[in-house]
Amino acid sequence: MSVDTVSLTGWGRTAPTTAVRFRPRTYEEAATVVRGRGPRGAIARGLGRAPGDAAQNAGGSVLDMTGLARIGAVDPVAGTVRCEAGVRLDRLLRVLLPLGWFPPVLPETGRVTVGGAFGSDVHGRNHREAGSFARHVSALELLTADGEVRTVLPGTAFFDATAGGLGLTGVILSATLRLRRVASSLMSVSTERADDLDDLLARFTAGGDRLPYASAWVDLLARGRATGRGIITRGEHAPPLVRPAHDRRILRAPRTGTAGGRGLPAAGLLSLPDGPLGRASAALYNEVRYRSAPRARTGEPRPVPAFFHALDALPGVNRLHARGGLVRYRFVVGYGQEETLHRVVRRIAAHRAPALRAVLQRFGAADPGLLSFPAPGWTLALDLPAALPSLARLLDGLDEEVAAAGGRVCLAADSRMRPETAAAMYPRLAEFRELREALDPTGAFRSDLSRRLGL
Repeated sequence: MSVDTVSLTGWGRTAPTTAVRFRPRTYEEAATVVRGRGPRGAIARGLGRAPGDAAQNAGGSVLDMTGLARIGAVDPVAGTVRCEAGVRLDRLLRVLLPLGWFPPVLPETGRVTVGGAFGSDVHGRNHREAGSFARHVSALELLTADGEVRTVLPGTAFFDATAGGLGLTGVILSATLRLRRVASSLMSVSTERADDLDDLLARFTAGGDRLPYASAWVDLLARGRATGRGIITRGEHAPPLVRPAHDRRILRAPRTGTAGGRGLPAAGLLSLPDGPLGRASAALYNEVRYRSAPRARTGEPRPVPAFFHALDALPGVNRLHARGGLVRYRFVVGYGQEETLHRVVRRIAAHRAPALRAVLQRFGAADPGLLSFPAPGWTLALDLPAALPSLARLLDGLDEEVAAAGGRVCLAADSRMRPETAAAMYPRLAEFRELREALDPTGAFRSDLSRRLGL
């Protein structure tokens, strides 16, 4: 097991802190770290894709779990596979697709570990149909505060506290995932353009759930009549095609340097007139992206990675905001609270924040995790430059809007929320704290986020 002292940040590259990093290769090595933890405790870390400080632990220990990355054989009868916590989802996808299997939930990046996906209870574009990641886990192996390994099953309080619990109940060592059968390694994709936010919501709703995967990019720099305009993308797993040549592209990632092989090249994005990444260049990019999208197109075959993980083809996309990194703001408000969504979009547009990434989705039923983020309603995720003037005041104001509407901000993406705001948004937080105290009375598992929000 290797050990070093490093400065760590989340994917947003804000608030670096220093910790001792351990890289265990066995369960026994991970247990040794937990048993020998110091007064600042320990936290597990995967690939560091959480935008905020959920996988940092200032002055304490961090367990880099990427060395535990074995994938077991698929059980074709049960439709399951057992994966160690450090398995990357994009690697898992490459293994499963040729066998005709597919993970039921994929987040927007494949560069997430299985342990990180469960600890954050990530969601995909098909949440209305499939729920979040933890719903498809049939068993966990969890290293607890006493250094012992426990099997944790769905339907138990321990499982619900760990799903979306951000590593604060223990170190996830492995998970058994339920899979879905697919007949092809291609997606059939439909795209349509919406003139403004009202049009976007109407098209989203009118489309229903005829295609299970759906999301929309929103132009948050558009103002006036175009405020909230965007592009809706829907998809379904394609049937076997007559032209098998397409299938030879199935696992080929989008060409590096382009956003999914479409739109403005990444190199051009990084060298626009006002550098990385000012309002003028962001506005130009958004205009090109919107105008180049078809008004309506159906049935386009697209490789799975290009549909689900297009941004993974952009190297260093989290460095577009060179000074100070980026802040991800992800929130959800319930159906019937569309006016709150309108107000939030108008406030961001009026602030003229250079937001390239803004993704709108619909959520279905809430998931059982005590701190799981999804709830029925509309969710919007956007990235903003951390150095943006008055950003803290803007986001504090948006927190108030969201909380007043009964919504919540995603803890796994957060890097700046106040503890009283988190408590107001997550009604089961007190239950989580009580259970965590019973499971881990000495505070073995801690992180910068848990200290900041009092989790």
